[in-house]
Amino acid sequence: MNAHQYACHTHPPAGPVHSDAAQALPAGVTYTCPMHPQVVRPGPGTCPICGMALEPRTVDATDATDPELKSMSRRFWVSLPLAAPLLVVSMGEMLLPALDFHRWLGDALFDALQVALATPVVLWGGWPFFQRGWASLRSRHLNMFTLIALGTGAAYLFSLYAVLFPATLPAAFREQGGMLPLYFEAAAVIVTLVLLGQVLELRARRRTADAIRSLLDLAPPVARRIREGGTDEEIPLAQVQVDDRLRVRPGDKVPVDGIVLEGASSVDESMVTGESMPVPKAPGDRLTGGTVNQRGGLVMRAERVGADTLLAHIVQMVGEAQRSRAPIQALADKVSGWFVPAVMLVAVAAAVAWAVFGPAPAWNHALVAAVSVLIIACPCALGLATPISIMVGVGRGATSGVLIKDAEALERMEKVDTLVVDKTGTLTEGKPRLVAVRALDGFSEETVLQCAAALEAASEHPLASAVVAGAEQRGVRRAKAEAFEAIAGKGVRGRVAGMEVLVGNAALLAEHHVPADDLETAAAARRAEGQTVMLVALDGEAAGLICVADALKPTTAEAVELLHASGVRIVMLTGDNPATAASVAKRLGLDDVRANVLPQDKHAVVRDLQAQGHVVAMAGDGVNDAPALAQADVGIAMGTGTDVAIESARVTLVKGDLRGIAKARILSRETLRNIRQNLFFAFVYNSVGVPLAAGLLYPFTGLVLSPAIAAAAMSLSSVSVIANALRLRHARL
Repeated sequence: MNAHQYACHTHPPAGPVHSDAAQALPAGVTYTCPMHPQVVRPGPGTCPICGMALEPRTVDATDATDPELKSMSRRFWVSLPLAAPLLVVSMGEMLLPALDFHRWLGDALFDALQVALATPVVLWGGWPFFQRGWASLRSRHLNMFTLIALGTGAAYLFSLYAVLFPATLPAAFREQGGMLPLYFEAAAVIVTLVLLGQVLELRARRRTADAIRSLLDLAPPVARRIREGGTDEEIPLAQVQVDDRLRVRPGDKVPVDGIVLEGASSVDESMVTGESMPVPKAPGDRLTGGTVNQRGGLVMRAERVGADTLLAHIVQMVGEAQRSRAPIQALADKVSGWFVPAVMLVAVAAAVAWAVFGPAPAWNHALVAAVSVLIIACPCALGLATPISIMVGVGRGATSGVLIKDAEALERMEKVDTLVVDKTGTLTEGKPRLVAVRALDGFSEETVLQCAAALEAASEHPLASAVVAGAEQRGVRRAKAEAFEAIAGKGVRGRVAGMEVLVGNAALLAEHHVPADDLETAAAARRAEGQTVMLVALDGEAAGLICVADALKPTTAEAVELLHASGVRIVMLTGDNPATAASVAKRLGLDDVRANVLPQDKHAVVRDLQAQGHVVAMAGDGVNDAPALAQADVGIAMGTGTDVAIESARVTLVKGDLRGIAKARILSRETLRNIRQNLFFAFVYNSVGVPLAAGLLYPFTGLVLSPAIAAAAMSLSSVSVIANALRLRHARL
């Protein structure tokens, strides 16, 4: 049976479906296995591969009842008061010589009491384990429940046979004095302890979704919509529509993504960016749903609602990333595939060794050893080691403004040694402004700016809007451009007021045979100050230059220091002139800079660095960064950038702050360390536990591991792996 068959939504669910709990969850919720995300079912049930309880793929904001946890808890609390007295009755004399129930009750009543106490525990309390064990045998996907069903089933059925047909039991099975070897207490205690382990595991697994649930809780249940008459009405969040005018009072949560229309305030955006400093907001500024308005009142226009909001995208991305598989998981998958058959062979070998070489009653010891081996082995801990850490790690990143698209990116981030960054919008604010206009003799600054702004009004280049806005601020009358043409990597050309106009770099003017020596001399000094200079030519003559500056983000210098401290080499790419690029690189202390890089060349730069053996991360925010982001080992998009860049990247920094890359590396390192710890615990646990259960210590100490102790150890192994993974929720980024 292949993975595609498991993903079929029409396939009947494995295991019981609890219809009452299913109705408590939102309609359309599908379920998946945390260890095998390819398994998708339309309702609750169990995984056909590993037998684990399926969990909802979409976390609901409400704390819906978990049907599996409810079922296992009920079975545990019914089994516990039956298993405890059974343990006292069967082993009372060993605990306290005066508690000899066998002598007090007699053989028949003593045996009947054990059958009466054990049968409900094993057959009702342990019924889910037998169901899953049988399903694993039919599907030939042996798992933890195969071992539990075989171990407890063998102990219970052997004991029941001994009680019902004592005369047929060979002498080799009887204990000293001819007593019947009964293991009702072992079977019942094992089932009870496994039920306890399942309850603890299911509770811990629910906590792995806390990050998503906390994000969902950010959205307020209602919004205050402003009617046409100016009065407010309170409506459910689901009824908010695009272009609705909404009022956000002090202390209120912003209901959806939108634009401030009126008012001024500061907004706490820490829940989606991880940054604690409030952000000032004024008309024209953007608001993010789920953030908290602090002091002043705001009126906003809704732009993105429902599934289109940033918060909804974050929840979706985090959910998908938590279900993805990291390359490191391949080792655990390979071992798990052989684990259960190997344990069954060890159990058989241990039984044969005890039967042939063990002390009397040999077959009695053989059965105990085989049951102990089957019970103590736990492939579940091995299978959970990686996915449970990925789930918690991705959720932790989301609460700090670092969105990981898949587990492979999280793993690769730790190995990154070279970061390639686009300058505009990544190192800088991405909001260039006009700072100077200079005209050569024979031309006026107003004419130079008017002609340049006319052409740039038709351009999509990030610097174009700065020129247009600067012309408007200076009151320069807008002219109309004709025959507009954008020349990639060089600039723009066209006709304005009957003149042939060129706006761009020296290469553009040289291509049109326009002498630009005078302009280049004046431009050099500006570039040394980090300004971007555009040369302007009118009717074949050099006319002047326009200087635009894009301020560095306040956090860029700190981010560079953090990345250098972690051993990352930083390469800046820009279409700017080498002098401007060198000025920025010098101020930040960057390791390498590539200037005059055309948009299509960014992809090639990343590929060349990879060919040199570097693990490359690329950070950018524009449409032209998308190919390079896709080529990089890890593409990192600024959350303030374009949708195309975000879709092409595997990591998104919600705030567009490069310090988030340092956070992502710490998160990657901590998550991988946690995974390695989990794998170590799982491997060592089974490597030590299985031989002990087989009787390795008996020749040296005379001790044999009790099946009940083996059950307790097995139940705690998965819980310990999950508990270790949950420590990631408090990792300092």
